[in-house]
Amino acid sequence: QVQLVESGGGLVQAGGSLRLSCAASGLTFSMYNMGWFRQGPGKEREFVASIRWIGGSTYYADTVKGRFTISRDNAKKTVYLQMNSLKPEDTAVYYCAADSGSWGRNMNDYWGRGTQVTVSL
Repeated sequence: QVQLVESGGGLVQAGGSLRLSCAASGLTFSMYNMGWFRQGPGKEREFVASIRWIGGSTYYADTVKGRFTISRDNAKKTVYLQMNSLKPEDTAVYYCAADSGSWGRNMNDYWGRGTQVTVSL
């Protein structure tokens, strides 16, 4: 049974930083593309960032490029999202995703339950 468990969310002031983690189990982590999505209040879920299983190429939404960094540790079966210079509009539930084929906005194989990030003024 595949499980993706996010952690690291919380309340932070604008301009601050958070690091999200997603621990995976039940899959061959090193062979999966991993990604982060988010869903803000009253909004649809949107792509944030992804990292390929081969080569480690990364891909970011324009709204977070230069502020967020995705990385992975295959030995720990964990993907991270370092979020800097946070803005109130980054407030959302952040979801981890895994996909054996797609590695961008179309990732859809497995999802975590999400972790809440709230950015205050």
